[in-house]
Formats: sequence, C-alpha cells, structure tokens
Amino acid sequence: MIRITFPHTKILKGKAMAREGNLEAPTRHPLDWLSDDFYNEESLNQELERVFDICHGCRRCVSLCASFPTLFDLVDESETMEVDGVAKSDYMKVVDQCYLCDLCYMTKCPYTPPHEWNLDFPHLMLRAKAVKFKKGEVAARDKFLSDTDGLGKFAGIPIVTQTVNAVNKTKPVRAVVENLLGVDKDAWLPEFATTKFRSSAAPSKSHPVKDGANTPGKVAIYSTCYVNYNEPGIGHDLLAILEHNEIQYVMVEKEACCGMPKLEQGDLQGVAEKKAINIPQLAKLAKQGYAILTPVPSCTLMYKQELPLMFPECADTQLVKEAMWDPFEYFVARNRDGLLKTEFNHALGNVSYHIPCHSRVQNVGRKTADMLQMIPDTKINVVERCSGHAGTYGVKKEYHQMSMKIGKPVFKSMASEAPDYISSDCQLAGHHIEQGMEVNGLKPAEMAHPLTLLRKAYGI
Repeated sequence: MIRITFPHTKILKGKAMAREGNLEAPTRHPLDWLSDDFYNEESLNQELERVFDICHGCRRCVSLCASFPTLFDLVDESETMEVDGVAKSDYMKVVDQCYLCDLCYMTKCPYTPPHEWNLDFPHLMLRAKAVKFKKGEVAARDKFLSDTDGLGKFAGIPIVTQTVNAVNKTKPVRAVVENLLGVDKDAWLPEFATTKFRSSAAPSKSHPVKDGANTPGKVAIYSTCYVNYNEPGIGHDLLAILEHNEIQYVMVEKEACCGMPKLEQGDLQGVAEKKAINIPQLAKLAKQGYAILTPVPSCTLMYKQELPLMFPECADTQLVKEAMWDPFEYFVARNRDGLLKTEFNHALGNVSYHIPCHSRVQNVGRKTADMLQMIPDTKINVVERCSGHAGTYGVKKEYHQMSMKIGKPVFKSMASEAPDYISSDCQLAGHHIEQGMEVNGLKPAEMAHPLTLLRKAYGI
C-alpha cells in the first residue's frame, strides 16, 4: 500500500493548519531546562508524538541523518502506519541517532518558530537526552568520552602521551577497547599532544590597539579542549596570524571545556558547572572590549547559542555571546575595516573546504571560504553537508559505520576537484573526511586546518 500525506492539510488538535512553511526567519525559544515539566516523561512523550507526527507527514529531512529514517521506518512498519502505532519505548531509538547538528532546524524544516506548529526538533531531542541522563540511563562510556577535561590530563606529559598514542594505534589493543568501551576499533582517534597549547603559547608583542568600525582591535583566545590537548599547532597558527597582523592578544586566564560534549549527552547540570567556570572569565574580557576567538566551531556555537538559550536571564552570558567570534568571521570583518594584511606569499592551489554543521548554524556565512579566496592562485571547492563525525558519535561502535555512510557524499565531493588540500574548520570532521576518502579508495590529499592554510599563505 502506498500512502501519501500532504503536510499543509494536516490536522492538529482538531484545527486545520493551512499555512505551509515560514514566511519569517526561524527563531529559537529559551531552553526551559530548570522546570519540572521539562523532565516529565509523559509530557515529553506527548511532545515527541506531536513532533514525530509532523515530521512523518513532511519527510523533508530524510537525507540529513539517521534519526529521520529511523523514525519513518518505525512508522511504516507499525500496524497503523502512523505515529500512533509506534511504541513509545521505541522513541529513544530516534533520539539516540540525533547528534544535535541543528541542520534540520536551519536548512530543512518549514515549521520552526515563529510558525504556529513551533517545531524545534534538535532541542526536543536534547530534552529527551536530558531525561535519559537524569534517569541514569547514559552509558559509562558516553560519560567518559564527554569528560574532555579529564581526558586532557593525558596531554602534556611526554612519556604518558607517547604511551597512550602508541597504544591507540595498536590494532589488538583497539579491539580490546572496542569490547570494553564500545569505541569502534576502526574509527580515527585524536592523539594527545606532548605539550599543551596554553602552556606553550607565546605572549603577544606590544601593538597599538586599532579598533575598526566592525572589530575590536584586541583579541582574547579561548583555546578549546581540542586545541589545548590534542592539536596545539592550530592555536599557534592562530597566534602567528594575529601577530602578523599586529593584533594584540591575551589568553583567557582560566578555562574549562565549553560544555558541548556534556550537552550532547543531555548532562545539562554538567553544562551549568562548566559555564560557572568559564563565563566569569570571558565576561570580564568582554567588558574590557576584547573580541573572544575560539578555533573550534562547536565551542563558538556553545557560547553564541546554547548557553544563551539555557541562561537567557544571565547578563554575563549574553555579553559573552556578543563578544564571541569565529576566527575567520573576525578576519573578514577586520579586512572590511581595512586593518588586515592581504599580501600573500604562497598560493594554495586547489583546496576542498568543508563547512562544518556548527559553523553553518552560527549564520555567519562562508567566512572561511571568503578569506581563503583572497589568496592568489587558489581555488576553493566549498562542500556544505554534514561529514557524519558529530563529536563522539562517529567513534562509537554502534554508530561508526553510520557516520561513514552519512559522510560518503562529503568524501566524494571533497575528492572531486583533485585537491592539493582538504580542510574543515572542525578538525575532527577534517580527520573523519580524510579517513572516509581513504576507506572509499578516493585520491588522498593533505589535510590541514584553515588557520594552518592561512598561515602558510602568509608565509609566516
């Protein structure tokens, strides 16, 4: 039997809804995570059923991730072929496939607020994850992987770091880790750095502060866990670019994880604890007129969107939101101010550049591509699609193969122009793409972060 549903004629609570899609830009409501109703399972299931019913009648998001095919399979295989035929105990199968990339909300869904159906699929999934976490149903493996500050203790101690890195490359050990922790033995894992970025960052030289019409003339660096513990070279590239452009910088005096890994597990109290460490430090810098730069898109998004929605009444959180910049967003704005050097000494050739999901959600446009396209004799192939890595999702045994399937169109697109370099603002996505190209037998290319490429182009 073939069933056709027209979402614009759908009936909700006895009321016909005639308007198809939004005429206004999507908006987001604050996250009501402190209320009792937020964690009420009956209330949650009612909202899940309401939203799933709308999604079932629309199905525009089927190609984005595994959440939607999982939902539609559950519906189509039920006795009624409607959402009311799906057991509520199976709802979590949909939730577990969501890694909060936000692309359904930003690029596909026609029913986001201010539409009267008020559909925010990612934040509903976040609510369900929070309920699951509060019930104690999140695996120890997931809590372990989300503790980036704890894992970062392996970094910076040469003999420990070298041992851990060597073990992670050993196939028999990876097989044991897969059995014990559920970390896929074939998934790429980051190495730990022998020297942390924050402890090795060179202090800024003294430069006159030149504020532009669009940009503050001084910068504070929130290094992020990944750059600090895993790839400090990215941070050093950022500092070199700032120094070359005579932009004075400081390091954030004290920082913890931004909380995104905790958010992805539904550990909202854990997010609040990280916020209590970071926001006072960052707010102090924002009040002093610093632009705050974060070289990892997920961390930038955390301060631009998720924390402000969790703490809408916190003035310091909102202040930090306004002071937070993606590095290339800052550089392009700095160039508009006429205060960025654009004399490049080295061409980059063909660069396949991937825009991460969490960069797209920030609504800043293709700023990295705009910057790289200023480099003479450099061609940028821009790929706008989810790579499938999604934080810890892509390394878990039960999801790794799905993450490779989701990323396959990206792998092919990145390889299509015979690039000299492949690059993504999200270094985890970059490594995932590099692995995906290899697994699929595509021609390899050197993988480098956009900040590394910009430094290379400057010749510094």
